Amino acid sequence: MAADSEFHLPLAPADLLRDGGPGRYMVKEVLPARELPPALAVMSHHSNELPSILRDSGLSRADRAAHLNALKMNCYLLTGLMDAFEMETCKNSCLEADPGRKNRKNHAKTSGSLWEEEREPLLHLLTQLLQLDLRQLWGGLAVEEEFVSLMTGSCYRILENPSIGLQRYRVTREAVTHLLAVALVHCDHMFSATLKITQMLQHFEHIAPVFSRAVSLWAKEYGLKSLVGELLREIGQKCLQDLAREASGVRGYATFISELAEQIPALVLSNMSVLLPHLDGENYMMRNAVLAAMAEVLVQVLNGDQLEEAARGTRDKFLDILQAHVCDVHSFVRSRVLQLFTHIVQCKALPLTQFQSVVSLAVGRLKDKSVIVVKNAIQLLAAFLSNNPFSSKLSCADLDEPLKKEVQKLKEMRDRSRPTAVTSVVAPEEEWEAMLPEVRAATEQLFQPLQEGEEEVLEVEETVEKTVEQITGLLKKLNYKSAARLTQKALCRFQGKEPFICPGEENEEATILDVLKRLYTGSCPGENSEDLPHDNSSDKIEEVVQEEQPQTELVKQEMLVQYLQDAYNFSVKITEALNLISKMMYENSVSVVQEAIEFFVTVSQFGVPQALLGVRRMLPLIWSKEPGIKEAVLNAYRQLYLSPSEDSERAKAQALVHSLSLIMVDASLGTIECLEEIISEFVQKDEIKPAVTQLLWERFTEKSPCSLLERRAAVMLLGMMARGKPEIIGSNLDILVTMGLSEKACEDYRLPQEVCNVISKLASNPKPALEKKSAPFRLPQNHMLFGCLSETVSKGFAQPSSHWIPFMEAAVTLIYQLAEGAEEICADILHVCSQQALEKLQEADEQKADAGDSPHRVSDGAGSLPTFLLLHLVSLVGQVALQQVAYLEVSVSAELRRRRILKEEKTKKQSGTSTKKQRPQSTGNETTMEEELGLVGATADDTEAELIRSICETELLDGKHLFSAFVPLVLKICNNPGLYSDSALSAAAALTLGKLCMISSEFCDSHLRLLFTMMEKSTLPSVRSNLIIAAGDLAIRFPNLVEPWTSHLYARLRDPCPTVRQTAGLVMTHLILKDMVKVKGQVSEMAALLIDPEEAIVRVAQNFFGELANKGNAVYNLLPDIISHLSDPNSGIEEESFHTIMRHLFSYVTKDKQTESLVEKLCQRFRTARTERQYRDLSHCLALLPVSDRGLHKLQDNYDCFADKLQDPAVYNCFQTVLARFRRAGVKPDTKALAEELEQKLSAFHNRGMDSTETCQDGSQTPMPVSAKRKPIRSSRRQPLSPANTDDDFVTPPSRTLRNHKRAQKRPPRKKAIITFSSDEENNSEDELSAELREEETPTKTTPITRSSARLREPSATVFN
Repeated sequence: MAADSEFHLPLAPADLLRDGGPGRYMVKEVLPARELPPALAVMSHHSNELPSILRDSGLSRADRAAHLNALKMNCYLLTGLMDAFEMETCKNSCLEADPGRKNRKNHAKTSGSLWEEEREPLLHLLTQLLQLDLRQLWGGLAVEEEFVSLMTGSCYRILENPSIGLQRYRVTREAVTHLLAVALVHCDHMFSATLKITQMLQHFEHIAPVFSRAVSLWAKEYGLKSLVGELLREIGQKCLQDLAREASGVRGYATFISELAEQIPALVLSNMSVLLPHLDGENYMMRNAVLAAMAEVLVQVLNGDQLEEAARGTRDKFLDILQAHVCDVHSFVRSRVLQLFTHIVQCKALPLTQFQSVVSLAVGRLKDKSVIVVKNAIQLLAAFLSNNPFSSKLSCADLDEPLKKEVQKLKEMRDRSRPTAVTSVVAPEEEWEAMLPEVRAATEQLFQPLQEGEEEVLEVEETVEKTVEQITGLLKKLNYKSAARLTQKALCRFQGKEPFICPGEENEEATILDVLKRLYTGSCPGENSEDLPHDNSSDKIEEVVQEEQPQTELVKQEMLVQYLQDAYNFSVKITEALNLISKMMYENSVSVVQEAIEFFVTVSQFGVPQALLGVRRMLPLIWSKEPGIKEAVLNAYRQLYLSPSEDSERAKAQALVHSLSLIMVDASLGTIECLEEIISEFVQKDEIKPAVTQLLWERFTEKSPCSLLERRAAVMLLGMMARGKPEIIGSNLDILVTMGLSEKACEDYRLPQEVCNVISKLASNPKPALEKKSAPFRLPQNHMLFGCLSETVSKGFAQPSSHWIPFMEAAVTLIYQLAEGAEEICADILHVCSQQALEKLQEADEQKADAGDSPHRVSDGAGSLPTFLLLHLVSLVGQVALQQVAYLEVSVSAELRRRRILKEEKTKKQSGTSTKKQRPQSTGNETTMEEELGLVGATADDTEAELIRSICETELLDGKHLFSAFVPLVLKICNNPGLYSDSALSAAAALTLGKLCMISSEFCDSHLRLLFTMMEKSTLPSVRSNLIIAAGDLAIRFPNLVEPWTSHLYARLRDPCPTVRQTAGLVMTHLILKDMVKVKGQVSEMAALLIDPEEAIVRVAQNFFGELANKGNAVYNLLPDIISHLSDPNSGIEEESFHTIMRHLFSYVTKDKQTESLVEKLCQRFRTARTERQYRDLSHCLALLPVSDRGLHKLQDNYDCFADKLQDPAVYNCFQTVLARFRRAGVKPDTKALAEELEQKLSAFHNRGMDSTETCQDGSQTPMPVSAKRKPIRSSRRQPLSPANTDDDFVTPPSRTLRNHKRAQKRPPRKKAIITFSSDEENNSEDELSAELREEETPTKTTPITRSSARLREPSATVFN
């Protein structure tokens, strides 16, 4: 080895074995890494001697070369070892991440832990080495780049480990960061580091946070700020098209930029211009990163009121860019910008001038199609509310009045300050500039011939002071020409005296203008002569102060008005957002619903009145199947009502009771039930304090003064709490009875009605553990409760009151729920009330001769009775009849079953004991016992149900029972609507008829014709609504009897009254979802409700199809039938309305197989379509489907079905929409050609059809469409049915055989899509039932529908007045 040989760092270990020529080292053998440590012992001392060697100034060239070679060799070996160990560590990290590998912990300990302990000392050693002045070894030149790359390469390789970002490697990261910093400072590693960092950011996603912290440290502690600019410039120069293709590499750049802006925003701001081009790129991650960097700069740098003009401009520009990207094409960018604005608002970095524009953008994004954008828009609005600079109360009504008042005050102040505005606000210099053109023109006239007499008028005063005053006065009087002429004379008269000193200018005009300016602006020293008294100047100062003070007040008033205006505008926008967000509470996205709930909690805390509507609207979400939504509702009410700000428990209880009482004011029954569920949850969790219960009892017992409304609300709240803890009511039952059903009850029956509802909670809360074996909770027949109820009902019977009927219904229901022998108590009530009615009738007969018939009395010639009395009697009969049926079907049936089970258990015990005693004896008695047990166990349910059924069929309505006495009265009222014309009486009689039909199938069968006749022909909406509800209950109890009348139920969906349509929609929803009626192709009537003018009816239809979609493929199976019915021009549905319906229904088609099948079915239907309208409707339905690859193949396969229809521009545009959506979804290479081919065929056939329709007709096998002859339609809604039908139009539906025979004769058979519904039987007829009723064609019993249970739940008949 020659002394002057030089060691060159190899690119690869194999290069060491090659002969590099004279003067270069060459090795004989390259040892593996595992054999190196023993050979390194001889050279380990070199690093310790190197500092003293570098201090030796007399080092020869040969020694320097030898030490340099040794340094290179040592460093090469050391870095080679580090690389080898680091590769092993990376392998261990991958093994640790493998969940299927066994004993990975032991493996990591044996191989990785030892190197991790030695890695930090080696890094510190390399750092110390680079801190030495190594340039001496290179002869004072810079350290060669290969050596620096060798030292830093190990650092970069360590950072490639995916686990380097973990907390346990924090010391290693710091060591690597300091080593690289030393290389950057001492070894000119800037350029190489820039390239290496950008490359690693592109290939290793985990490295971005590490490098962002490192670069931040280098810039702060080592002064390497230029590196930040180099890195950002390198990233900014990346090709936008390349970044759009390489998503993985972009993620590292984006993370690096955003995190670097968080740590050193000022340096990022100075280099922001190089990143702006990425805002126009296609990759959304880079746009998000640049926008996030802007947001951090706005928060940390460009924040505050003390910014310079340039900084303000930059801030406004950044805000404009952020606002522009709120409407970005990518949803992730829109959502990210909304998040950034939320951060800016929370940090109070948004200027007040930008509030309104950003709030408007956030409100606009509430209509975004992306769920994540809507969620972040709600969060931004909530942040605006929580951090608004205006007020803690943002009610528009509260802000409007002060705003008007202050605006009027500002107007008055401006009117008062207008005369002095010129002298007090505008500076003299500004006034002089404004008047200068006129003064110059007047000065120019001095050098023109003078008019006669003008010279003698103007005389110069004796002193300079008086002349100055004279000239100033002329200027203020706007007499510029005279002032200029006087100044010209004064310059001649007072030469050399202030202010008439000529500055030596040749231009006399300029001299005059200069003197006039100095005199007017007050800059002339001649004005302040010594002989002027001192008090005069002080008076002028006071005048100026007095003039400036009103101006200061005016500015303050303008600021106040602007503040109130901004607050009012902000409140208006928040109110607008409330209406939009309240509609989002029933979206499919759980996160959006949760954000909407949280938003209304925030809004409520700021006193916005409309927030209460949202708080009520979220109540039904307590029944949500999503645990997150239910918990969000509970948390919302917990924050709003269970956390009052009062100090004492009493004050907190009063605040809670008052808030809950406000919710129940004018609340619907559904709202109250939802609130009851929430309060019961709180009670079960002991979140409602005893002080609340105590206050409620005090209000109810009138110990605490309160209004009647508050007292009633207290009773309702007690009932809600009793659902969670029934003992709240059970322990105070006597108080409820004595105070709630006292003699004062007749004054207002709403309080006793609520008392009955509260007491009924005792019956509706059985203990689950004892429910089957223990007897139900019942009170004895002679309990004071029933005595008070009977007395209150009987007393109120003869008194006209609109609240008596609801109270009576609650009282009768409570009696049947809690009383032993309830039928006897109600029979006594019926008897007493009937006796009162007879007595009134007898009194009326006696007084008939004295007084004529009253309009408020009903009469049939034999006698008259007050209408309200007859109304009370009929309602009482109906309620008792309904509760009697429910009592038998539910309570008696359950009690029979309970007793049977107890008897079976007792028999089994006895048989088991006897079997042990008499095991050898086996006689016929054992067989008899088993038969009895078999009868009891297997068929007992049917036997008990048959017993209950026989009682209802044969006993309740026979001549011996009390009901039979009232049936003729009810039928007479129903059959004579002209005689009994009172609307309330007619509605009550109709409802009572329906309740009586619930008793017996025979009675129901004989009176169904009357019931449906009234439903069709009655002019009273309340009658039609009540009969729809009754028919719905009858369809559940006697489905075979009601089935032939199903079409008449569907017909009510087109009733002219919105209330009737809504009721029919609700009833049909329950019947269809429970499979109690057949769809029969008439489900299109429900679909038509989606375009109803009433929003409530639209919600009913939306809820129906939403529930129907949960039943498998129900909506998908019904779609073809709905399309065929609604696209018929005779259906009365216009195209735009059809599109609205289809958009909603097709949103339920989410499976790919369903989409493919529908594409094929819709294409096939083009062959059978006969009108242009049907072509357009079918093509629009195709455009609504998200066509996949297979769907595209279906379109191609069925191209002949619709090719000849492409001449219609609407049809062609729909197919173009299908292909456009397909391309946006991402086209695979194998289907791209197919899509292009199909598009070419569509375009060619469309153009050919446009050029020559005749050619298209000749080449097509499908006949050309015939324009539909449309009837004149007044609106886009279908024409409702008229309730006043003639008798000839209303006949009993004929039997099935007769209908089928007539249908076969009238029209030829036609193939239609068969839709199978879960309740359909063998007969699949889709004809409309005839609308004529004839006695001889009464509907016959059809195929029976099997009932799952013989017992009937309590029907839900309700009066609609």
